Amino acid sequence: MTTPALLPLSGRRLPPLNLGASSFPHHRATLRLSEKFILLLILSAFITLCFGAFFFLPDSSKHKRFDLGLEDVLIPHVDTSKGGKNLGGFIIHGQGHDEHRHREEEERLRNKIRADHEKALEEAKEKLKKSRDEIQAEIQTEKNKVVQELKKKDSKPLPAVPLPNLIGINSGEPADPDIREKRNKIKEMMKHAWDNYRQYGWGHNELKPIARKGHSTNIFGNSQMGATIVDALDTLYIMGLHDEFREGQEWIDKNLDFSVNSEVSVFEVNIRFIGGLLAAYYLSGQEVFKIKAVQLAGKLLPAFNTPTGIPWAMVNLKSGVGRNWGWASAGSSILAEFGTLHMEFVHLSYLTGDPVYYNKVMHIRKLLQKMDRPNGLYPNYLNPRTGRWGQHHTSVGGLGDSFYEYLLKAWLMSDKMDTEARKMYDDAIEAIEKHLIRKSNGGLTFIGEWKNGHLERKMGHLTCFAGGMFALGADGSRDDKAGHYLQLGAEIAHTCHESYDRTTLKLGPEAFKFDGGVEAVAVRQNEKYYILRPEVIETYWYMWRFTHDPKYRQWGWEATQAIDKYCRVSGGFSGVKDVYSSSPTYDDVQQSFFLAETLKYLYLLFSNDDLLPLDNWVFNTEAHPLPVLHLANTTLSGNPAYR
Repeated sequence: MTTPALLPLSGRRLPPLNLGASSFPHHRATLRLSEKFILLLILSAFITLCFGAFFFLPDSSKHKRFDLGLEDVLIPHVDTSKGGKNLGGFIIHGQGHDEHRHREEEERLRNKIRADHEKALEEAKEKLKKSRDEIQAEIQTEKNKVVQELKKKDSKPLPAVPLPNLIGINSGEPADPDIREKRNKIKEMMKHAWDNYRQYGWGHNELKPIARKGHSTNIFGNSQMGATIVDALDTLYIMGLHDEFREGQEWIDKNLDFSVNSEVSVFEVNIRFIGGLLAAYYLSGQEVFKIKAVQLAGKLLPAFNTPTGIPWAMVNLKSGVGRNWGWASAGSSILAEFGTLHMEFVHLSYLTGDPVYYNKVMHIRKLLQKMDRPNGLYPNYLNPRTGRWGQHHTSVGGLGDSFYEYLLKAWLMSDKMDTEARKMYDDAIEAIEKHLIRKSNGGLTFIGEWKNGHLERKMGHLTCFAGGMFALGADGSRDDKAGHYLQLGAEIAHTCHESYDRTTLKLGPEAFKFDGGVEAVAVRQNEKYYILRPEVIETYWYMWRFTHDPKYRQWGWEATQAIDKYCRVSGGFSGVKDVYSSSPTYDDVQQSFFLAETLKYLYLLFSNDDLLPLDNWVFNTEAHPLPVLHLANTTLSGNPAYR
C-alpha cells in the first residue's frame, strides 16, 4: 500500500510524510564537532597572538610614526623657536622627539601584547581543565545570549491598531442537555489529544500516539516548531480550556523561534502558523501572538522573489532561498498554495500598517486576472519563472481547493466590499458547475477532476469542503441563485456522508469513485485511509448553520463516535489505513489539523450560533477564525474594490 507519505501534496493539506530518524541531523555528533571547532578557534587565536607579538610589530627603521591615539598628531602652534617647523598654524614635532616617542609606544605595546598573550594562555589552560559538560554548558550559554539578542532585534513594537468588533468568543452553550452532553464529549476528546501531545510530543510538530513520541513531516522542515501548539490554540480558547491555552502561550513566548536553518512549506506555515497566531491574538488579545505572526511573515516574504511574483512553494527561513516541489509540473507553483495567502496577508497589513503583505497577494490576483483560462477553469499549476500554466489539470480538491475558498472569503472578510474577489469566485464556480459537477447513475452529485480535456469521475475527501463553500457563498450569488447553491451544498454534503456510510468504520476514505456500479467507494488500496481529516465535518457545520436541519448534527455525531471508537488510542488519536477493514491498522500520526479543524468544527456543530457568528468571523482554510474587517478601520486602499 502506498502510504500518505508518498502521495502528492494536496491543496488544503499536505499529506504527512513518515520520515525516519535518519532524516534528521545527528545533533549530538553536531555538538561534538561544534565543541572541537570552537576549541580549535581558541588555540588558533593564541598562536596568532604569539606571531603578532614577535614577528609583526612595526619596524622603527621603516616607520617614523607609531601612535595609537590621535591626540599628539597635530598640536596647535605655540612656539617655533625650539626645532619645530611651522605649518599653517600647527606644529609637527622634530624627528628626534618623534623617534623617542615611537620607541616608548612600541615598548608599551609589546608589553601589553605579552601580558595579553600570557593571560590568554592561562585562560586556555583553565578551559582545557574543564569537563566536556562544562564546556558544553558554556557554549550553550553563549548561543542563548546570541538568540536573545536576535529576539530583541526582531521584537520591534508594532503600531497600535483598533481591534475589529469581536463578537461571540465566549458563548455558544446549548440549552438542550443532550446537545450539551455531546459537546462536552468533543471537548473531552480535545483534552485527550492535547494532554497526550503535552506529555509525549511537547514542542514537536505533531505526535505519534502509539510510539508516544514527537513526529514531523517535510512541510515543517527539520525543526521543532510546535505546530500542534500553534494550530490548537484557538480551539482550546473557544472550548474554555484556558489552562492549556496558557501552557501553549508560554511555550510560544519562550521557544517559538523562526531564525532556524529550515526549509518549510510557505502555504502550510501560512495557514497553520500565521493563521493560528492571528486567531489566538484576536481571541485573547495577547500581543505575543501578533508579534510572532509578523516575525514569521517577514521570513516568508523572500519566497515571492521570483520573476513573476508568484511565490515558491518552499522557503528556507534562515537564508530566504526558495524552490518548488520537484514533482509539480516542471517546477510549477501550485494554485491552492499561492492562492491561499490572501486572508492572512490582508490581516498582517491591517495589524502592521505595512502594505507589503497586501501588495504581494494583490499582485498574484492581478496576474491571474490577465491570464487565459481553458474553459474558464484555473489549472492547478503555474510556472513562477515564465508566468505560464503548467499541465491543464483542474481540481476543486487537492492542489486547487482553497484558492476558490479564499476568493469567496476575501469578499466576506472585506465586509462584502471586495467585489473583484466575488466576481472571480462567481466566474470560477460557473465554470466548475459546467465542466466538473455531475450526477452519478445512483443520483449522487459529485465534483470530478479535469485532466487534459477529460473528466475523471473521482472525488477526494478534500473536495468535500466544497459543500460548505457553496452554502457560505449562496447569499450574494449572481442571478438570484442563492437557493440553487444552498441546494448544491446539501447535495455535496449528502454524497460525502455516503462515502462515510458505505465503509465498515463509518469514516470516509481519502478518495472515492463514481465508475460503473461503484459509487462513493474507494477502489485503490492507497485511497482507503482516513487521516483524521475535517472537510466532511466542516461541510456539516456550515450546512447546520444555514439550514438547522438536524440531520447534520446526526451525521456529525456518527463521525464523532466513529473517530472515538476506531482512532482513539491511549496516547492520543491516530489515522487508520483502511476504513473498509474491521480491524484496521493505525498510521500512528495525530495530525495538528485534527485539533485545529476536526474537533473545532465538531464542537461548533454542537454549539449555539452565537459562538463565532459568521457575520463577524471568517475561517481560514485551517479553521482559524479571523474577524471581518470593516473598512473604516483598514489601511487597505490599493485596490479599487476596497474604495
